[in-house]
Amino acid sequence: MPKKKKLPLVAICGRPNVGKSTLFNRLIGKARAIVHDEVGITRDRYYGEAKWDEYHVRMVDTGGMVDEAPDAITRAMQEQVYLALKEAQVVLFVLDSQQPLTKLDYDARDIVLKSGKPVVLAANKLDNAKLRENVYEFYELGLGEPIPVSSGHNLGFDALREALEAHLPKPEP
Repeated sequence: MPKKKKLPLVAICGRPNVGKSTLFNRLIGKARAIVHDEVGITRDRYYGEAKWDEYHVRMVDTGGMVDEAPDAITRAMQEQVYLALKEAQVVLFVLDSQQPLTKLDYDARDIVLKSGKPVVLAANKLDNAKLRENVYEFYELGLGEPIPVSSGHNLGFDALREALEAHLPKPEP
């Protein structure tokens, strides 16, 4: 029996409440990850498979990255983020475009950069043309071109998938 080929993994990371779980659900086409406005809902890694064009990848949703872990649960959550970064081929770093950059965004960026993995920057929650102007602030992070998306309204996903494809192995025919 032939061995099943291991799919490339994309880790979705960022500070709490930037829309990582909604983005994850949209990419895999299922409501698998819990979505809520409360901080700290995602505490573990959630895996799912995404398929588009000829690409077939695994995605992992992670809890929000924080600068200080005040308790054992938060420390365990952060360990899950580091494990996801370690096993990923590509990092999808997500920001909330309806809020200005925070110290936590910069701290999370530094952690993601230390992983040494290619990074795709998703500027999430850009639900209308006026909000799309907010994307320019994110060039300041030095992670390349921010991809404007709205997970809630399914906007910008063709460009996001194209940006991810640039860092994924070419599919076999």
